[in-house]
Amino acid sequence: MQKCHFLTRRRALLAGAASMGAAGLAGALATGTGRRTAAPAAPAAGAQAARSPLRPSAYRLQPLTGYGPPRAVPGRTPVRSAPLLRMTGRGNTMVLTFDDGPDPRYTPDILDTLAAYDVRAMFFVCGETAAENRDLLARMADEGHVVGNHTWSHPLLTSLRRSRIRAEMERTCEVIEKAYGEPPQWFRAPYGAWNRATFQLGADLGMEPLAWTVDTLDWTTPGTRTIVERVENGAAPGVVVLSHDAGGERSQSVRALRDYLPQLLDSGYHIGVPRRPYV
Repeated sequence: MQKCHFLTRRRALLAGAASMGAAGLAGALATGTGRRTAAPAAPAAGAQAARSPLRPSAYRLQPLTGYGPPRAVPGRTPVRSAPLLRMTGRGNTMVLTFDDGPDPRYTPDILDTLAAYDVRAMFFVCGETAAENRDLLARMADEGHVVGNHTWSHPLLTSLRRSRIRAEMERTCEVIEKAYGEPPQWFRAPYGAWNRATFQLGADLGMEPLAWTVDTLDWTTPGTRTIVERVENGAAPGVVVLSHDAGGERSQSVRALRDYLPQLLDSGYHIGVPRRPYV
């Protein structure tokens, strides 16, 4: 009975997710390449967006305001040969993503900032940390954020056997479904290292592969100002920004979000979460 009640609450909170403002997040996400890929010898990151300075704007595109049950995903998740890198479609839409959490030291501050501006983001969580912080996944669900699968222990998947890759994904899917209220629909490979097995297994579990367009490199702790500049310089319609809310000392990432988020909104960008390409 408790789980049914939770799922009902989750569906109620997600009402109207398809409504993304005037521009919307109507499109799919664009893939990095149409070629088939072999297992990379080293981790591969998403492509950096072209420099696009922020423009002053007299208006702010309104963030999401309502939620409802997600629309059913028809058919089988396609097996891709490259991860999705950016959104397509019209409008100044951007996606903020945070990896490796949740971490009780930093994730609540990030959630507080997002809530202050009524903005939704994506959190790619590791199962072993999510299992210890299920309350934070529940809060993400309550506040309309999307939770994706980032494996159980953050290994380099291209060095693992297929059975181990599946186990890393499946264990995390189970934790997310129990704490968040529904299974994840998105997957991100640690270090951006993808191969055929990761695409096939992710699709088998109903997940689309999502990489990024702008990498803040915040894990190197380059300084708050540098992180802000990387987001501002990379800001452009359709970009997916990669930051971290765990996996190390992330206070710079917390402070940077407080700085660049209002600037993006004041410059006319709509920050939201993507829908599945075919929903």
